[in-house]
Amino acid sequence: MSNLTTALDAPAPHPPMDGEVELSDLICRVALRDRGAFDRLYLVTSRKLFGVALRMLRDPTEAEDAIQDVYVRIWQKAARFRPGHAHPMSWLIAIARNLCIDRLRQRKAPAVPITDATDVADPAPGPEATTAQSQQRTQLDNCLDKLSARKAEAVRSAYMEGYSYQDLADRFQMPINTVRTWLRRSLQVLRDCLKESSL
Repeated sequence: MSNLTTALDAPAPHPPMDGEVELSDLICRVALRDRGAFDRLYLVTSRKLFGVALRMLRDPTEAEDAIQDVYVRIWQKAARFRPGHAHPMSWLIAIARNLCIDRLRQRKAPAVPITDATDVADPAPGPEATTAQSQQRTQLDNCLDKLSARKAEAVRSAYMEGYSYQDLADRFQMPINTVRTWLRRSLQVLRDCLKESSL
């Protein structure tokens, strides 16, 4: 919900990468253990994947470490890529996002002695907050259903999953300006719908 309320302040899109055909070809060659193709793939995609990692981890040093692991996974999993079944850039971003999610799950708060924890409030939301959040999510889902399937997917990807305008332009194979227009109009529909739901 909070991302939707600040949606018009979304970050600028990344510059476009090389074409889909070249990326598919490079991934297929990496699957055959072509080091030259791997170097080229890194050259044309590392900036975008680093941006994904930085948005999720919010730490440049950790994002750089994560990207090294991302390309190890790409080297290991390239044979699983199926041209025509998945957009190559989306497939690479999925690997980066999954690795970053793993890293976020592994983060742990520093241990606190039990004697110091007696007055610490429970950070979990109470029953009222949980109910309110559930109602808001239901309202949002109902309003998203008023959009076409493709527009609803674009909104979820941009404002709930953190994909950039360029990511969406690549996925839907349309100009960035069209994606921006889609999102702007879709957000207005959602705003109007949520206002009506709250009356």
